[in-house]
Amino acid sequence: MNTPIKELSIIGPTASGKSDLAIKVAQKIDAYILSIDSLSIYKEIDIVSAKPSKEELQSIKHFGINELYADEYFSVEIFINLYKKVKELCLNENKNLIIVGGTSFYLMSLLSGLSPLPAIDAKISSSVKEELCELNECYNLLYEADGEYMKNISPNDSYRIEKALLIFRASGLIPSDYFRANPPKPIIENLDIYNIDVDRDILRKRINTRTKKMCESGLIDEVCYLEQKYTRAPHSMNSIGIVEVLDFLDGKCTKEQMSELISTHTAGLAKRQQTFNRTQFQNVISAKLNELERLLL
Repeated sequence: MNTPIKELSIIGPTASGKSDLAIKVAQKIDAYILSIDSLSIYKEIDIVSAKPSKEELQSIKHFGINELYADEYFSVEIFINLYKKVKELCLNENKNLIIVGGTSFYLMSLLSGLSPLPAIDAKISSSVKEELCELNECYNLLYEADGEYMKNISPNDSYRIEKALLIFRASGLIPSDYFRANPPKPIIENLDIYNIDVDRDILRKRINTRTKKMCESGLIDEVCYLEQKYTRAPHSMNSIGIVEVLDFLDGKCTKEQMSELISTHTAGLAKRQQTFNRTQFQNVISAKLNELERLLL
């Protein structure tokens, strides 16, 4: 029988010091780290995502970093499956687990869970794939049957349209009715969550410093490479740090304006992250970085 492992999460806004703290704690409690960062998941998006250094990644085994290419689809379902694999590995290797990052929506998905999909046999799967050749017709069909559910899905979102159509064909229920009949179940229960509380002025200074470091480390070259390899079409290419560089390359702003826009937009993101962390989680231990260090170390 596997020995139960300890799981904890460290959250906070971007540039608050989460990664450094997680590595220190992981070294102390013999843990692996699972990143919940919507950009670090992608290979080659390194400077923009402010990933841990190669040395840091080698010092502690990390997951959720460099898992996909920039043009590959990423979703909550993919993240939950990744968590399950990492949890199983931790159990087998007797390691604890630290979940860390700024995209707390993924942490919330572990706490709230997802509804199980209906049984989908090969015949239904094949039939749906044929239907999806006419994506717009599939979208219109689903929207007419279940406007409540489909109003939140883009007509071009082939992944979510396929999922909705599979549910519709396999269960005989519109997605809204199916999810009401099959509510989600938590993936994790009783998780200790530690939130880094940062003053706005201090955070803005940290963001400015990080943005300057990113620019000096080759940010523009990285974005040029990503655009050449993947074009501007993938969802990942609409991220803060990439959009502003593309505007600079298009002559829409100067390099100084580009840097200032990255800092401003990152500060806006940090504010939204702080609001989410404050309102969406219960029983969170929230404190300044140095206080959390004393508490956890």
